[in-house]
Amino acid sequence: MSSSIITHLLIASCTICILLPHNVWGRMAFEKLTDYDFAGTTYYSVKNLSLYECQGWCREEADCQAAAFSFVVNPLSPTQETQCQLQNDSSAHNPSAAPQRSANMYYMVKLQLRSENVCHRPWSFERVPNKVIRGSDNALIYTSTKEACLSACLNEKRFVCRSVEYDYNSMKCVLSDSDRRSGGQFVQLVEAQGTDYFENLCLKPQQACKATRNFANARVGVSEEKVAQFVGLHYYTDKELQVTSESACRLACEIESEFLCRSFLYLGQPQGSQYNCRLYHLDHKTLPDGPSTYLNHERPLIDHGEPIGQYFENVCDKSTSSGTGLNTSAMDKLDTLPISFDATEDPTLNITRNDVNCDKTGTCYDVSVHCKDTRIAVQVRTNKPFNGRIYALGRSETCNIDVINSDSFRLDLTMAGQDCNTQSVTGVYSNTVVLQHHSVVMTKADKIYKVKCTYDMSSKNITFGMMPIRDPEMIHINSSPEAPPPRIRILDTRQREVETVRIGDRLNFRIEIPEDTPYGIFARSCVAMAKDARTSFKIIDDDGCPTDPTIFPGFTADGNALQSTYEAFRFTESYGVIFQCNVKYCLGPCEPAVCEWNMESFESLGRRRRRRSVEGNDTKEADEDMNISQEILVLDFGDEKREFFKADPSTDFAKDKTVTIIEPCPTKTSVLALAVTCALMILLYISTLFIYYMKKWLQPHKIAA
Repeated sequence: MSSSIITHLLIASCTICILLPHNVWGRMAFEKLTDYDFAGTTYYSVKNLSLYECQGWCREEADCQAAAFSFVVNPLSPTQETQCQLQNDSSAHNPSAAPQRSANMYYMVKLQLRSENVCHRPWSFERVPNKVIRGSDNALIYTSTKEACLSACLNEKRFVCRSVEYDYNSMKCVLSDSDRRSGGQFVQLVEAQGTDYFENLCLKPQQACKATRNFANARVGVSEEKVAQFVGLHYYTDKELQVTSESACRLACEIESEFLCRSFLYLGQPQGSQYNCRLYHLDHKTLPDGPSTYLNHERPLIDHGEPIGQYFENVCDKSTSSGTGLNTSAMDKLDTLPISFDATEDPTLNITRNDVNCDKTGTCYDVSVHCKDTRIAVQVRTNKPFNGRIYALGRSETCNIDVINSDSFRLDLTMAGQDCNTQSVTGVYSNTVVLQHHSVVMTKADKIYKVKCTYDMSSKNITFGMMPIRDPEMIHINSSPEAPPPRIRILDTRQREVETVRIGDRLNFRIEIPEDTPYGIFARSCVAMAKDARTSFKIIDDDGCPTDPTIFPGFTADGNALQSTYEAFRFTESYGVIFQCNVKYCLGPCEPAVCEWNMESFESLGRRRRRRSVEGNDTKEADEDMNISQEILVLDFGDEKREFFKADPSTDFAKDKTVTIIEPCPTKTSVLALAVTCALMILLYISTLFIYYMKKWLQPHKIAA
């Protein structure tokens, strides 16, 4: 949307706010959060209430500010056990308060909205904290409160306001006719601290989509049976009824007016008086984890043989001019706005039209791959604006971006889960990306790229090579990420990093890399050296085993880090001890070395897991490694009294480090030893005197003549 459109809508929105009728006072409404919880003061709690009874109690109670409704599945039944907590104080009204994730939880917050269009549904808005959608703004206004922003959405006349974003810091309120389900554009929620996303749930059923509204099986990369089973156990049923067919259940969801029905579960032909149609206000886009929610759930412990059923979700077709919600005059104004596109080619792209990366329309593609820790980023630049979509082959619904007149865009391929279906074999992650001009049909002008990330210890350049597997051509792109740098940390028993210790102090020697990385590490050829480098002692040998576990034990794994607990030691004539280790990487956890000491075997993380070569069956290890070192000052009792420690220029700790010396207290053993020594000295003195006088007494006396 051009700036002139936003400015026009800004002025109109502000006019609407000013001309609001004076007789419209605050009307009670609710916002709801799914699988989130806020801290609050609970003054009443009751079990086995329905969701609407819980919300109704809070509506009627003047003191109630929020209601927390939880439903937990009992795996033995399996049935849902509910609990309703009414709160007379809630941190949900505090913009700086952070919500907590809580499974199977609806958190409903009471609001006062100045609008005649507040619906009589249980809640008027669905709130998603710290999220926004990009590129779909219709109007921008500034309001002093969140409630005023939500009221502006309900009062909007020029277009159907389907979602709102409110920035608590700048008080910026953005209104949009798109939401998370809008088709034809990239509307994925992204992180935005301090800004909340709200969806309008007061819409009529025919307003739920910008264009045609359909119901189809959930395309989330998980089998339909698994999704249906999860829905039957973990979705709270808003309404149940008995119908004669799946189409009747679909129609019931389409015309439902008490709440905005987003999905339904049809359990098959009716049997007796049992309900076979369940309606829900949820779908997979409402869940904070999206499609990943369905991947890790377990089957119930007891299966009663009840039908799983068929699950269908609300699907919005791509919007047309008739689905925008704008009246005819407003559409005419938008159509007459001058819109121009720059069709000139980018001279910075070194691509010729005969290149394999150019299509018959004259569009050339510069595709690069960036291997990240948790995703593969496919960056595309073109020599002229591109309209179409980019998606992962076979996952066009869950892993895609719609591109509108752009010469630079990016698709992030997830490395885990089924959203993008990225494949991994022995450390190589690969996927197939399609650049498609038409929204539905693939033509010969489209391009298919095979992208690959090799998680290895050496970096590889991006290479291009056409592989005529299918029409259009498939182009291979390979890349690999840089390994994160390791570091050594020496901690005391309180987990504080230390630089000065005493002999015998118990220390934790750690080699660390960042936690959010697919790598593991192993260490070998570790050496402890005196500061003057004249004396050294190998503590871990070339195989990764400790040379003397009584002095320095082998390494054990602690997450991505390695650690060894030892007692501080130093060299005879040096206070500074320098540790140096050779560190290498594995993709995933490393295989420990099997060591022997005193006829006993034990494991030490000093050997990497071997992997097969791509070219043959021989095993190989990466030649590249990394040496890291760390220095520590080790003192002994009484060292502070030695003159050479203070004056020796070879030990420069005195001038660049602050050393705290603690005078040791005498022990019981030292006092006893001193007493014995004194007693022996006294006994020796008495014996000497006794011998002297006895010798003198026995000597004959001379008689004078």
